[in-house]
Order: sequence, then structure tokens, then C-alpha cells
Amino acid sequence: MTVKSAATRSLRNISREFMTGAVTGAALLLFVGTAGTAIVKALAHWHGSDAVIDRALFAALLLNAALILFGWFRYRALSEELNDLTDAGRQAHALAQRDPLTGFLNRRSLSEDGAALFASARRRGKAMAMLTIDIDHFKSVNDLHGYTVGDLLLGHVAETITAIAPGVSLLARLGADEFACTFVFDAAHKNVADRIAERMVAGLALPFRTNGVDIHTSVSVGIARSDRDCASVDALLRNADIALHAAKTAGRSRHAWFDTSMERSLQLRGELEAGLRSAIPAQEVVPYFEQQVDLTTGLITGFEVLARWEHPTRGTIAPDVFIPIAEETGLIGELSLSIMRQAFAAARDWDAGLTLSVNVSPLQLRDAWLAQKIIKTLVETGFPASRLEIEITESALFDNLPLAQSIVGSLKNQGIRLALDDFGTGYSSLAHLRALPFDRIKIDKSFVSSILDNPESIAIVNTIVRLGDSLNLPTTAEGIEDAAIEERLRGMGCAKGQGYLYGRPLGAAQVRRLLAEKRLLTQRPDRSVPPPRGIAPRLAG
Repeated sequence: MTVKSAATRSLRNISREFMTGAVTGAALLLFVGTAGTAIVKALAHWHGSDAVIDRALFAALLLNAALILFGWFRYRALSEELNDLTDAGRQAHALAQRDPLTGFLNRRSLSEDGAALFASARRRGKAMAMLTIDIDHFKSVNDLHGYTVGDLLLGHVAETITAIAPGVSLLARLGADEFACTFVFDAAHKNVADRIAERMVAGLALPFRTNGVDIHTSVSVGIARSDRDCASVDALLRNADIALHAAKTAGRSRHAWFDTSMERSLQLRGELEAGLRSAIPAQEVVPYFEQQVDLTTGLITGFEVLARWEHPTRGTIAPDVFIPIAEETGLIGELSLSIMRQAFAAARDWDAGLTLSVNVSPLQLRDAWLAQKIIKTLVETGFPASRLEIEITESALFDNLPLAQSIVGSLKNQGIRLALDDFGTGYSSLAHLRALPFDRIKIDKSFVSSILDNPESIAIVNTIVRLGDSLNLPTTAEGIEDAAIEERLRGMGCAKGQGYLYGRPLGAAQVRRLLAEKRLLTQRPDRSVPPPRGIAPRLAG
């Protein structure tokens, strides 16, 4: 029930109670006017007097008594109903101000109560700190464990924030998994807010156990202060949100203070996001190709497909700038398929022995239709599935291994090969090599680039190569930049390599000229290659 409806019902019942009171009052007046005469005559008659009882008067007396009793009981009932409605109105008002799950203020109430605290802090010469706290990867908790566990986690986070926040603080829940804590502090002691933020990050990094399951999570915190070019509590909250975004971009599970450069970065990001939405269908994001070389023969065996954004005014934008934006905005699937389509079309008339390696994002492996989309793109472009190698990272396997196995199974059934990318950087495990039918292991460039002067890197690379040999999985080393590294890898038995030693990534026209010089172009696209097995013609429509 809303506050407005509760108030309307209260006024209606007050009106009804007034009418009941009026009738009861009239009955009392009539009772007083008739009771004396009727009672005197009745007593005289009962004592043997010849007084005659006025039956009509006596009936009116009884009717008045009944009306008085009715009015009393009705008054009691209406009073209780009015009290209930008043309580309901108070509850509705409370619900309009607070989050029912955590008991924290909602965003509107934080703005109202925060405005008063903001003004008070200024009068007293103090500063007001605004901390915005966001649970990292909260959606995956709901997806993996259900919304009931998600609500329990939210309650745990609220309790932890309450325990850490200063005694006189305003606590609010701003959204599904975002909270706020604001308090007044001495402007000369910035470290007060730092310590509180650090305690929240550390306290909420501890596992939360419920229903026999340990939930591992973390939070990111953004902090802003009112005495730094901040005109209102709403502006303060906005600045804290900008700082929160910076903390998450920097790697999560940390806190960051707002500064004006963050606002400019956020504006730039917004411009890039808007531009990316139109750049993908316009094919401004294009494939570049990095050579992959057989370390024994020195011959080109294929290319890894990379993405570059050829912006009309900003020039070429590197993937580490726009790929995170594509992942955050859900554009990564559309972007990846666009790059694949362009790359497949460009490579159709390359030598049949040249392969293409394409990396797919962990987010794409959440799409149950990914395999069908890739196969449909192959059919539409006429590129042979046997010349395609899909690269995935180990971290992608943790979100939903059964779904990843299903996607990979569909791709493998069409003859597409599978490579485990960046092996050795994260969760390297033989279990992952057994979980999916990999055809190749790729050694991360962070190890390759330092094998000449870092004994640990030498040991890691050597171990990976030997592991690949024992499992019949050839290895490809990334990041080869000089001949000495190449020679060392060749001696270890590494099969393939790629890196700047063999040239920078090239656009489609540049690759075509290179392959023409090496006589690695066919006369025309190979139309004799049959489509992938089991693909109906309708997929090409």
C-alpha cells in the first residue's frame, strides 16, 4: 500500500466515524430527554400505582439504548481500523524510504538525507566523504547459486558495511549490488576514508559461507569528498560513481579516489562506446594478421587474426582500448563475428596450407549458439573449417565448463581445431587439458620474452613444451622478438612461433602482397571445398 492510498483510506474512515458519532450523539440526547419520564412511570407502575406506561415512549427509550450500544461498538471497531491504517501508512512510508532487503536507505532517501548532512558539514567546516561499494561479478553468483544465495550475500555485505562504517553514517543501497556509505570527517585527515575503504575491501574479500558453499567475492570502492569542487550531494555521489568505475577498470578489489581526470576518461569512454556501436556494422573495426612461422623450416604456416579500429578521426585504435568496452557493453560477440567474416573472406584464396587462428572472448563462451554462429559465418564466406583454429583462455573455462564443452564439441565436429591460449599465466592444470579436446598449446609472451635472462621463464617454457610433447599437443610461442629467443625455442622443441621478429601485424591488403611475393595465393577462391559437415543450406540464408 502506498502512502497516498493509506492517507485516502484514513480520511474516508474518519468521515465514516464522524457520521457514526453524530448518530450516537443524537441517540444520547433522545435517551436523556425520554429516559426520565419513562423510568419514573415504569417504577410507579411496578409499585402498584395507577400510572400508565407509555409504550411508545418506552420503545423509543430501548431503541435509543440500542443505538448507543451500536455506536459504541462501531466506534471501537473504526478506531482499531484507523490505527491499523495508520500503521500501514507508516510502513508504506518506511518502504518508500528504505530498501526492504537490507534496511538501508534507497537512492532517493540518500539524496534527501545526504543534502542535510552535506549542508551541516559545510557549516561546521568539515568534509563529507561518499563511498560507493560495488560487488565484483555479482551476476555470476546469482547465475551459479540462485537468487536466494544472492540475497544472502547482499545481506552479508550490508552487515559488513554497517560494522565497518563510522557510527554516524548514512548507509544506502543504490542498485542491485551497489551500496553507499557517507559520513563527515575532518578535511585534514583524508586517511580516515582510506582506512574505512581498505577495511571494506579486505573484509568483503573473505569467503562467505552459506548452505555449505563458500562464495568467493570481492568489492570495488569509489571515494569522493565534498570540499573539492562539489556543489551538492548528488554531484558528490556522481563523483564517487566515477571513482568506482576507475577502481573496477584498474582491476577490481580495490578503492580509488575521484579526480577530474577520471571524468574526462569517462567522457572519452562514452564517446568510444557510441562510436564503436556504429563502427562495427560499418566495418571500421578490421582484421589484422600476425604471421605464425614453423620454427624448424622458417615457413609461414598461418596467421593469428587481430582487431584494429581504423577510426576516421582518431586514426588506428589498439584493441586494448576498445575490446574491454566491447565486452562491458555486450558488443564483443557482434564485433568478433564481424572480424571473422572479414578475415575469412580475405583468406579464401590463400594457399590451402595457411590457417587462421581466432581468439574468442570468455564472454562469448556464455553464448550457447556461438558454434552455430561461427559455422554459419564459415558457410557464408566459403572458408574451409579445417583451416580455422579457435583460441580460448583457461579463465573462460571457469564460467560454465559444460557449456564450453558443448560449444567446442560442435566446432570440432566440423573439423575446426582448438588451441589453449596464454597457457601458464593463470589456472594452468592438466584437468583443463583433459576437459576439452585441444589441438595446440600457446605459450604466453610474458614467459617467451624473458627466457634469455630469467631462469624461471626458461623452466616454465621448457616444461610446457615437454608437456605438449607428452600429450601430442604441439606448442606455439608468442612474443618472439629476436633471433636469439627463436633459436632457444627451436632448441627446446617448440613447433611454431609468432612475434615482431617476423614482422608487425598486417592489414588484409598488405598480407595479400606478402603472400603474392611468396607465391602463396591461389588463382581464385577455392569453390571446390565442401561446406562443413552437417550444416544445412538454410544456415547460409
